[in-house]
Amino acid sequence: MKAMVVTNRAAGKAGMKLVERPAPQAAINDVVVQIHAAGFVSTELEWPSTWTDRLDRDRTPSILGHELAGVVTALGYGTTGLSLGQRVFGLADWYRDGTLAEYVAIEARNLAPLPGDVDFTVGASLPISGLTAWQGLFQHGRLQAGKSVLVHGAAGAVGSIVTQLAREFGAHVIGTGRAADRQTVLDFGAKEFVDLDNDALEDVGGVDLVFDGIGGEIGKRSARLVRAGGTLVSIVAPPEARPADGLAVDFVVESDRAQLGEIVQRVRDGRLRTNIGNVSTLDDAVAALNPTERRRGKTFIRVRP
Repeated sequence: MKAMVVTNRAAGKAGMKLVERPAPQAAINDVVVQIHAAGFVSTELEWPSTWTDRLDRDRTPSILGHELAGVVTALGYGTTGLSLGQRVFGLADWYRDGTLAEYVAIEARNLAPLPGDVDFTVGASLPISGLTAWQGLFQHGRLQAGKSVLVHGAAGAVGSIVTQLAREFGAHVIGTGRAADRQTVLDFGAKEFVDLDNDALEDVGGVDLVFDGIGGEIGKRSARLVRAGGTLVSIVAPPEARPADGLAVDFVVESDRAQLGEIVQRVRDGRLRTNIGNVSTLDDAVAALNPTERRRGKTFIRVRP
């Protein structure tokens, strides 16, 4: 099968190559999925799990990508809950070969059924962004109706879903970004927009929840905006500053079949829009994932037509 691999950590994205690899086999509790669409996170090349296994042994050449949508083609021994020919989507294990390939072996528990009326590319756009938003808001941020949420990077793949979910659950959403992102952020449901280049972040006043997808100085300044009893949730790194009378949380997203079902249902009934930018083929993936200019939305790879 064709697969996108990396072997040299120092080479970064320049070291990505499309090669031929053996097709995977399904282990116990696995399924093999014929991939139709896949996603890639640019920071994958910085993750230890891309280069070593759980025992810290080298596992290169590593197949990149962790989001997928496709069709089940084989079942491992003991696998339950899925069937041959079923459309699925989900999140591949960080320490195993990924989804920028024609096939992947993946634990069945990391997949959810993909309804027939949801396009494969849309399905592949949901696992990381959707689960990160859901878990950050509801598990770690303990969001309640009527609270205020400051969403950094609200026009991005994760931030746009955070904005929509928070609005749906009755929060007052303030989105941040660059000036050019203003209308996009408001269209996703934010009530206010802060231009981080030109507006004073501190003018926002106090908020109950900060969802930080930027980090750095913005994250540190945001800690001072969290009201007593509120929470700063970071998805980029452990927070460098903590609220004076609140919580600071960072987390790694986890696969969850029930949450994937909640997210995809919202796509089906129109409550949730994904933020898909460029869509490329696997043959053109190296160029697509190394853009020469800033692009809106996230790039996805359509593995099968």
